[in-house]
Amino acid sequence: MELWINPRCGKCRSAVKAFEEAGAEYTVRRYLEDPPSADELVAVLDRLGLEPWDIARTDEPVAAELGLKDRQAWPRDAAARGRWIAALAEHPILIQRPIITADDGTAVVARTPEALAAVVPPKRGRGGG
Repeated sequence: MELWINPRCGKCRSAVKAFEEAGAEYTVRRYLEDPPSADELVAVLDRLGLEPWDIARTDEPVAAELGLKDRQAWPRDAAARGRWIAALAEHPILIQRPIITADDGTAVVARTPEALAAVVPPKRGRGGG
């Protein structure tokens, strides 16, 4: 499993804690320091079953600078997909977090407890429930 996180994000810290408590093996990717390439974003979007605008944080200051909320300037259609992906790759702060890619090929944006629970493995050992 790989967790794309921003350590300043509370939901990201909760995800890491859940994986730690489960005794699960995982890798952390601090995606602001190690941004995904456009190809990596395409692969993750395919795994998520989402489009780039679905994982864009449009309330970030850089989103306002780019005008991402302007649907005429930034349409949400197949023709604009590559432009959205390029923007996310260039400005990783725009990527929703945490994103968890599971070993079975699935992925989730773990913004809710339910989404996180769907990918955290059951706790191992240590005599607990």
